[in-house]
Amino acid sequence: MWACTPGLAGKWSCHMAGIIVRPRSRIFHGHDWVYATEILKVFGEPQDGDVISIKDGRDRMLGSAIYNSNSQIVARRFSHRRQLLDQDFFERRIAQAIEVRDKCGVTRKIRRLVWSEADGLPGLILDQYENVVVLQTTTLGMDLAIDRIVAAIEKVLAPCAIIERNDASGRATEGLAQRAGLLRGEIPENMVVAMDGVKFEIDLMRGHKTGLYLDQADNYRAVAEIAQGRRVLDCFSNQGAFALFCARAGAEEVTAVESSAEAVEVAKRNSAINELSIQWREANVFDDLVQREKAGETFDLIILDPPSFTRTRERVNEALRGYKEIHLRAIKLLAKGGMLATYCCSHHVDWKAFEEIISAAAVDARRSLRRVGIHTQSPDHPVVLGIPETEYLKGYLFELVPSR
Repeated sequence: MWACTPGLAGKWSCHMAGIIVRPRSRIFHGHDWVYATEILKVFGEPQDGDVISIKDGRDRMLGSAIYNSNSQIVARRFSHRRQLLDQDFFERRIAQAIEVRDKCGVTRKIRRLVWSEADGLPGLILDQYENVVVLQTTTLGMDLAIDRIVAAIEKVLAPCAIIERNDASGRATEGLAQRAGLLRGEIPENMVVAMDGVKFEIDLMRGHKTGLYLDQADNYRAVAEIAQGRRVLDCFSNQGAFALFCARAGAEEVTAVESSAEAVEVAKRNSAINELSIQWREANVFDDLVQREKAGETFDLIILDPPSFTRTRERVNEALRGYKEIHLRAIKLLAKGGMLATYCCSHHVDWKAFEEIISAAAVDARRSLRRVGIHTQSPDHPVVLGIPETEYLKGYLFELVPSR
């Protein structure tokens, strides 16, 4: 909530409602979030969705934030200065985000353009699929500003279509309803896009996430580089990206396992579009790995890319048991000289915990693994120091150590 009056030289004098944060709050250590327990005082009667000021106990300005008293995260800072969420602001921030991608070499036309707090736009995600932009708003402040965001997208990018994919369950934590639809323009009925030469049929209106797992783009290529001549097992394959990249790179044989019948059908169409031979199986991965072990099957390269096993800190131990089980089964299926590419997309499971659970699984399998690579999210999903939530994807490449 702002109270503004005209001042000298055409400038405005504004008194912004806001909060005073407690000493030692995380915002003093580089984070941009303020939890309810970190608030010392609320002043000026801010309304949910308002832009507010954040101040310390000495009345020093710490920045501007979007406010939502119904959320556990009451304030999310988007600027260290006094700032409005007007169209000009969104144009500048989106242009800056694109410049970041261009500078780090992510110039492909399928990429994440805006990654929430990492780009100073908390709760806003923009993904580019050639000349179509898919938008997600996961915070109340960004949701209320959606018309200004759309106008800024049109000004900066001039896409042929803008799609809203606000159908994620996480919106409920901000009191937001789910919705999806076409906001601007037109999109082709059967849209096919290419990533590093591999073609994908995508449904931007109803497909998983915004269409593809863009955070794995670099890892698809890295794993494909070691796939030639190998027998590959791709677990939790979704629409088959790892499998497709490996088959195209010259893998001897590729088997992909996914529990979603709809995802398997899409994957089959993707392999047909690319004229690649892949064995697709609709099955629960945990059960499938057990059956393959009993049948005495082995593979030269196994890929584990499961969905997040937990979205809350309270269920981390349960998630770790799941990660250990799939790694135990996968390690037992590795052939001599076999490779394991494994990923965790849960923010609440850190690098150390993930590596320790893999190590424990290797011990139980009576095998030894040598770490030969570390994978992370593609640079179009930048990581900001001080905001650990901007880093969530962890990946390792291991080689089975021969028996000594």
